[in-house]
Amino acid sequence: MDAVILQFLNGLDKGSAYALIALGLTLIFGTLGVVNFAHGALFMIGAFCAVTMSRLLSLSHQVVDETRTDFLGNPMKVDVPYVNDWFGEATGALIIDWAVPISILLAIPVMLLVGIVMERGLIKHFYKRPHADQILVTFGLAIVLQEIIKQVYGANPIPTPAPEAFRGSLDFGVMLGFDPYTITYPYWRLVYFAFSVIIIGAVFAFLQFTTFGMVVRAGMADRETVGLLGIDIDRRFTLMFGLAAIVAGLAGVMYTPINSPNYHMGMDFLVLSFVVVVVGGMGSLPGAVAAGFLLGILQSFASMNWIKDIIPGIDQIIIYLVAILILLTRPRGLLGRKGVMEE
Repeated sequence: MDAVILQFLNGLDKGSAYALIALGLTLIFGTLGVVNFAHGALFMIGAFCAVTMSRLLSLSHQVVDETRTDFLGNPMKVDVPYVNDWFGEATGALIIDWAVPISILLAIPVMLLVGIVMERGLIKHFYKRPHADQILVTFGLAIVLQEIIKQVYGANPIPTPAPEAFRGSLDFGVMLGFDPYTITYPYWRLVYFAFSVIIIGAVFAFLQFTTFGMVVRAGMADRETVGLLGIDIDRRFTLMFGLAAIVAGLAGVMYTPINSPNYHMGMDFLVLSFVVVVVGGMGSLPGAVAAGFLLGILQSFASMNWIKDIIPGIDQIIIYLVAILILLTRPRGLLGRKGVMEE
């Protein structure tokens, strides 16, 4: 039972990332009808927003520390972060320690700008083109962004730790009546799951309860009619592209302590997340979220040793097997609209 619970927690962790990226993908497809293969790159850019913020907060200058001497007895020069000068040593150290959550303040405007520029500068020219053209051009854009990140930050992963308060593990088993240390789980992975639920809930609430969101949902259902009412639906859809970019970027920001950012992390998640979208149903926001968590849990359980002993490599292909079964029996996906992908 303890192994089952642990794998379920791992599944929620993986599913959180899949659901957030798939949610953004579905927002773009549902509003603009564009298959955006550059969406994984937005996840990557968000992760490197955290790297950038961490480096900015750690910028320092050298001062002479009279209390410390080198082997010759001369006072040593030490690096003092600028935030220590501005806010004091204790507060400065706290700000540096919380660099990843603080990166959200940088990621939101950056991702909004990147999303709008991407949509206005390139993707708008492919609205009426075949999906194959959209896939090719956005995949090419993803490669360009990936190489830019590689050139600026290097090819090696960049460790970006979580705040010290969340670097340990929670004794989850004790809360369920197990012996101490039977089931322990990293705090930050639980934080990431909670963060994902908040972001997903906020997106659905925005679409459901705001006038802007209701107009967007109407435009998703019948774009021409909304346009005839005198509403600039194209402008709203552009902002939705920016919102989708923000969701992907925030997913990347908070994922950095779990997986050190590297230039190909976007591609690693993109294919899996696109499969999640297809399984959930192209254009279905609830389907994307449900499929993200479902496939994350299935992949987690498939990685158990006794299952891999029976079917070697099943953890690597389980998501694709499920996708094949879904497409064969229900081409529109689990919660997809009737007629989508069924022509």
